[in-house]
Amino acid sequence: MTLDTAWVRAQFPAFAEPSLKGQAFFENAGGSYTCKQVIDRLFRFYTQRKVQPYGPYEPSVLGGQEMDEARARMAAILGVIGDELSFGPSTTQNTYVLAQAFGQMLEPGEAIVVTNQDHEANTGPWRRLADRGIEIREWCIDPDTGHLDTADLENLLDEKVRLVCFPHCSNVVGQVNPVTEITALSHAAGAFVCVDGVSYAPHGFVDVGALGPDIYLFSAYKTYGPHQGLMVIRRALAELLPNQGHVFNGGSLYKRFTPAGPDHAQIAACAGMADYIDAAYAHHVGGDAGPAARGAAVHHLMRAHETELLQPLLDGVKSRNSVRLIGPSEATDRAPTVALALNRPGADVAKALVKHGIMAGGGDFYAGRALSAMGVDAAKGVLRLSFTHYTTHEEVYQLLTALDEVL
Repeated sequence: MTLDTAWVRAQFPAFAEPSLKGQAFFENAGGSYTCKQVIDRLFRFYTQRKVQPYGPYEPSVLGGQEMDEARARMAAILGVIGDELSFGPSTTQNTYVLAQAFGQMLEPGEAIVVTNQDHEANTGPWRRLADRGIEIREWCIDPDTGHLDTADLENLLDEKVRLVCFPHCSNVVGQVNPVTEITALSHAAGAFVCVDGVSYAPHGFVDVGALGPDIYLFSAYKTYGPHQGLMVIRRALAELLPNQGHVFNGGSLYKRFTPAGPDHAQIAACAGMADYIDAAYAHHVGGDAGPAARGAAVHHLMRAHETELLQPLLDGVKSRNSVRLIGPSEATDRAPTVALALNRPGADVAKALVKHGIMAGGGDFYAGRALSAMGVDAAKGVLRLSFTHYTTHEEVYQLLTALDEVL
């Protein structure tokens, strides 16, 4: 079954916006366009329901119901129970709060495994626990390929390790890590697992329940939604960790790890992401299926389309002598996030692409540890070209033509 990109793009108002005409968006790893289902819900909430929710009057009742709907429907797509899903201001903030909770639970001398493939948001907060006497062990990437070898993880695991943190895929290396295998290894050693899904989730929502990690985090603003962080914490772990919220919220699983007041409108608007998945499923597949199955079917469509578009881009850059492709050269092994180390700053090349109608980014993208480990000049960083399922063959051709001119 083929993804209907004309239908998909009709769901995103950005593609009908005159000021964006002719501009091909290749910095989706920094944040995606927003689907109209989310925009419609956000507009409705701000115009009709922008009051304190969960009160007795109708706008308040409806506002609370829509917030509950967002949690229930997104949790169902992710294959978990509703109260195992929390919303927070960002994944960075959610990770920081989690680190504080683990810091209170763990004893000095116990260990956490982190990687140097990560975005700083999913490694920095854990590394800071070294100040509390927690041992931090680094699972290191291959300096040539950026690959994380599970054999290296096995050498780090022992009875002291209580948590293993790693990305579903890196925001510069792009390789998709085997979450189920890594989770099984970690659980066998008695450790919990935290997966940063920020760079993978834009390419399809996963069934967290089937994958098996104890924590899975991603950002709605990269999955066609508002600026919220979504955090799954499975019940067995959530009930062990100390409450980080208000004392009176300690008995509510989804409130225990969100000490800040929730953004009512943005949480409610996250139901629009579920609307979009359901609409995509109805258009492409149809028939009866549960939320996780609908999400999986749409995920498959997205990944198949992205993989088809990604291989020509990888082939077009990997043979250039002046370009170092970071990560795998086969599309089936990675997400469509392509970092290129060049002989000049990536930001300069991104700027040069603008006149060709290409919106891309340059820099280190908070992945300085990974780039440094791979020998990339920090002063130059990389050019990052990232897309998602609404990207077309024509836009990839436009990008390749622009790269020919600029490189």
